[in-house]
Amino acid sequence: MTFSTKYKKPILYIIFSFCLVLSLQAQEILIANKKTQEPIVGAAIYNQDQSRSVITKFDGKANLDIFNPDDILFFKHIAFDVLSVEKSRIKGDVIYLEPLTQGLEEIVISASKFKQDKRDVPNKIVNFNAKSIAFTNPQTSADLLEKTGQVFIQKSQLGGGSPIIRGFSTNRLLITVDGVRMNNAIFRGGNLQNVISIDPFTIQNTEVSLGAGSVIYGSDAIGGVMSFYTQKPQLSYTDSTYYKTTATLRYATANQEKTAHLGVNYGFKKWAFITNASFSDFNDLKMGSHGPNDYLRPEFVVTTNNQDQIVSNSEPKLQKNSGYNQINVMQKVRYEPKDNLSFNLGLFYTSTSNTPRYDRLIRYRGEELRSAEWYYGPQRWFMSNLNITKLSSSSNLYDKIQATVAYQNFQESRIDRDYQSVFKSIKEEAVNAVSFNLDLEKTLNPKTKISYGLEYIYNKVNSKAKEENIETTETSNIVTRYPDNATWQSLAAYLSLKYKPNSKFVFQSGLRFNKVLSKANFEANNVYLNLPFNEAKNNSEALTGTAGMSWIPNKTLQWKLNFSTAFRAPNIDDIGKVFDSEPGSVVVPNNNLKPEYAYGGELGLLLNFDDVLILDMATYYTYLDNALVRRDGDLNGETEIVYNGELSNVQSIQNASKSYIYGFEIGAKLNVSKNLALSSQYNVVGGTDETDEVEYPVRHVAPNFGNTRLTWTKNKFKADASVNYNGELSYYDLAPSEVSKDYIYALDNNGNPYSPSWYTLNLTAQYELNSFANLTIGLENITDQRYKTYSSGIAAPGRNLITSIKFVL
Repeated sequence: MTFSTKYKKPILYIIFSFCLVLSLQAQEILIANKKTQEPIVGAAIYNQDQSRSVITKFDGKANLDIFNPDDILFFKHIAFDVLSVEKSRIKGDVIYLEPLTQGLEEIVISASKFKQDKRDVPNKIVNFNAKSIAFTNPQTSADLLEKTGQVFIQKSQLGGGSPIIRGFSTNRLLITVDGVRMNNAIFRGGNLQNVISIDPFTIQNTEVSLGAGSVIYGSDAIGGVMSFYTQKPQLSYTDSTYYKTTATLRYATANQEKTAHLGVNYGFKKWAFITNASFSDFNDLKMGSHGPNDYLRPEFVVTTNNQDQIVSNSEPKLQKNSGYNQINVMQKVRYEPKDNLSFNLGLFYTSTSNTPRYDRLIRYRGEELRSAEWYYGPQRWFMSNLNITKLSSSSNLYDKIQATVAYQNFQESRIDRDYQSVFKSIKEEAVNAVSFNLDLEKTLNPKTKISYGLEYIYNKVNSKAKEENIETTETSNIVTRYPDNATWQSLAAYLSLKYKPNSKFVFQSGLRFNKVLSKANFEANNVYLNLPFNEAKNNSEALTGTAGMSWIPNKTLQWKLNFSTAFRAPNIDDIGKVFDSEPGSVVVPNNNLKPEYAYGGELGLLLNFDDVLILDMATYYTYLDNALVRRDGDLNGETEIVYNGELSNVQSIQNASKSYIYGFEIGAKLNVSKNLALSSQYNVVGGTDETDEVEYPVRHVAPNFGNTRLTWTKNKFKADASVNYNGELSYYDLAPSEVSKDYIYALDNNGNPYSPSWYTLNLTAQYELNSFANLTIGLENITDQRYKTYSSGIAAPGRNLITSIKFVL
């Protein structure tokens, strides 16, 4: 069969047109983050009159066959700038969207362990992304939290940083890294510095949930949850290998800080690797010139050939014997065999040098310094965690499921020796922690979503102690800080519901059942203590819940209301610790403890006047029942025993108190122009402890504090001028345990310890030199104030020039 010539051209034209149509129908495009090259899930693509639209799938891809070649397509996502382009002009198979910083801050994970809109969460969450962290340029993660303006930081030494949130601290706050609980069985009620083990250079996003979080996170999450999410290895979603290197150098004058950081990311289509390493060296810290003379360091101990001598400090503003150094290493691997399945392996290692406990080095016994040496040995933290995430659109049980298994090892030690003594006390602790989490999320219908999960945690504590004669090097065993081989376990299940009938109203509620078991044997320590028991077993159960709502009646108003219960089960630190809590006092074990429970409520109001003026207010109240506190007690009927050669008052952790904590927070932001913004945050906290119907100030209620900043941004330049301020706590506002530590406080006109008010003026500027480098320069405490944050043993930096340069290749 043959065709005449006159039919050949039309048939060829038809075939060509048909192939063209097939080609157009097959056009699939990937929507990706321009900064990270990650696919963007849930991005909307629509034409000008919005008559046609598609949504990107789990792999960030969408088919454009429903659009005409001459359609103007709009690419939109809450966290990115809107992009518009004519379909016929789209070249290649990838569209990149520019991240919108303000939009990114509206997405949070910590509230349910899955991404959700921050506006839907009924309690207050403060978050910081990597870009903000790079600008604030913190020395440690404790400094990073402080710069949020809503977390108060106490420091007993330069190598420290103990967060205080809404009147709670230490083991009543929870720390997580990539969703893994960092709190362990020896997290104490006193100040602790584990948060500095987290390298700020590796943090992609930080979320601080203010208020209880026990439904999702269990024991300890009474006052808040600090969630750190580290960088993910970036895959390449094109045929080319994705490669990125970052390097940062930083120097600060107040402690002669020298920091170097290097990060390398190497990504293929299914495999990606990221390596980060940081090293910081801090010399002795210099305090400011204008402030209480009580903070000065007039003398210190020098030991030569095992002989101690007190010498005068030629520069009293220099806090002798406060410096230390730290190394952080992170390695992560990412594998995505399918669009809806990913494996993420993370390895973390941190170690400090010996870290002087500065507040113990400034104590006096009579006219002489009490300690010749007192320092923490290297604080080491290792974590390996494997996270598997599966997305499914067909399962009846979940839309998203993630399983996380982790192993952590914590090591810490304490070494101290009294002035003119030949005996040195050495106490070493280690905790091995294993955890497993299974978290699932399911959309039941367009209005209702649930998340639920299981958790198991196992901790084992090892504790050793010895006394060494520094002249003969002979050693002998002494009482350990904790009972060796003690264990702590937690088993839990939770269910959370989110109901969103419309765009204006969200209701969220949840329940969690937790069982905690701990066991400790005191036979070895009874050689020294003669306790009336040889073993302690503690089995605790808790049912906690939360219910809250977010209501946006119009574009100006948003109300948030939340009620919650939380708990903290006794850990090994509570039931088994032996230590000198303060001069002349010793804490001994207690085998009869119950969990403490918190009942709280929070009311928040957000006023947004056309994004020009934004006011964010919240008030809260928490009642803590059966509070675990340190109180005077007895041992076999004796209220005093000899400990470390000194007659000491006997104390123990007891369910001896009720606490009432309340507060108010207000934040304001005024966008004066596109380039200029004024913002301010102020926090008021109050509270009382009630023991035997007698009221005392709460130990961890910080003074009123806040900051105000003026920020200018244009093109490659950003500048920030700020003032930080802190109210006074008088002698009568100090908790009894703080009054006894008069050596860390200033003295008022009556010779009583108190915490004076203070302020600092600060200036920071950042300039993008080119596409590969940017420079950050900050001048903190410009007026050179001499001050201590509340309850801190070490004075804050005086005038401090910080310079940092970052390279990106």
